[in-house]
Amino acid sequence: MTERTSIHGQWSSRLIFVLAAAGSAVGLGNIWKFPYITGEYGGGAFVLVYLLCIAVIGLPVMMVEILLGRRGRQSPINTMKTLAKEENRTRLWSWIGWSGVLSGFLILSFYSVIAGWALAYVFKAVSGTFNGITAAQVGDLFGAHVGSWPLVLLWHTVFILMTVFVVARGVRAGLEKAVTYLMPLLLALLLVLVGYSMAEGDFARGFSFLFSPDFKKVFYTCSVEGGIESCAFNGEPLLTAMGHAFFTLSLGMGAIMVYGSYMPKRTSITGSALLIVFMDTLVALLAGLAIFPLVFGNNLEPGAGPGLIFQTLPIAFGAMTGGQLFGTLFFVLLVFAAWTSSISLVEPAVAWLVENRGIRRRHAAAWLGFGCWLLGLGTVFSFNLMSGEQYHIAGKTVFDLLDFITTNILLPVGGLAMALFTGWFASRRMSESELGLPDPWFSIWWFVVRFITPVGVLIIFLHAIGVL
Repeated sequence: MTERTSIHGQWSSRLIFVLAAAGSAVGLGNIWKFPYITGEYGGGAFVLVYLLCIAVIGLPVMMVEILLGRRGRQSPINTMKTLAKEENRTRLWSWIGWSGVLSGFLILSFYSVIAGWALAYVFKAVSGTFNGITAAQVGDLFGAHVGSWPLVLLWHTVFILMTVFVVARGVRAGLEKAVTYLMPLLLALLLVLVGYSMAEGDFARGFSFLFSPDFKKVFYTCSVEGGIESCAFNGEPLLTAMGHAFFTLSLGMGAIMVYGSYMPKRTSITGSALLIVFMDTLVALLAGLAIFPLVFGNNLEPGAGPGLIFQTLPIAFGAMTGGQLFGTLFFVLLVFAAWTSSISLVEPAVAWLVENRGIRRRHAAAWLGFGCWLLGLGTVFSFNLMSGEQYHIAGKTVFDLLDFITTNILLPVGGLAMALFTGWFASRRMSESELGLPDPWFSIWWFVVRFITPVGVLIIFLHAIGVL
């Protein structure tokens, strides 16, 4: 094969690629979703199964997506079209790229609204709004915020502009410079918050909750009748762990593929993927260590669900010494995590417009940003003007519908198709030449990608649509 080069540029080093891809993976899912689902499903045993799923499902698909991106050196759409032709397969495989581009566009439209909440909460925290706040007051505060569509729209707009600003500047001047500063700052902030949690929270209890597995508590539902205890296996936590292991790494949406297309040729895909997975998992676990000791130290409920970040933690910060400063730092951390992910969501579509329509990058970023902003109005109004059932589509708000379509359908189907193309429709030689893994490691990876990963992703998909 003739060596291709990307017209968009290339990461300056392996470290920058790892930071960029880890930035794509590290987002609201690590700092917002992982702690609350861990709290809902009882802690340690859920975490252990989640880590196993990362190794069996997340890592192999991550390697597949980077491999395809570096091989094609183009946007996901053109990469799949080129590789299908090279492997003498139908060009219809380019639909994988289209699915990824569409997923990123749809996700950014509602992701920016949620990230806008975090932006707003930075200013609430710094102004001392949480000082001495009660549970009822924090609930009213959150309800008043999301219920005010002009306020939600303002922060949605600000976050879209932040995203467009970075993407418009290009690979080196925009994406690379952003992750060079944001990722180290994110990790530093997280470590500071863990230290604060150790000093002000019940760290021993939080650590035990996160790392002491009780499989009976998590995976079995027990009842007592006539003095006899009977337990039945509950597969919901297992399926949720599998799903989150896949989604937390930004797989199936073309972001990792397009970042892989900017990857230096001699950089190890396997080593880079391991580092990305390690960093993503480390951030999730550190977020748990920052959050749960504060929750337990203030006698709050770890299984509070999605409201854990916006409706539970402000109570803890408001009651603690230094809570105003560290509450501000926490929501700044949340914004940074969302920002590093959002720039990767729109990059595949920008790359395609530059390649196929000859549009300048800054214009492509601006038009796509405007499209995401416009579609995001549906999510903005889902919590206020259009929250009534008369505005629901198939029983869902616009936000719920977009979240369901992307998370439950487009992403797992895209990830499954990538694994199937690489393992069954592309030549083994293609993967061998890109990965450069010696046996038996390559043969093990090849077996996992062909047989185990597709089954795992299929189970995730069936669970997501309610079949399992």
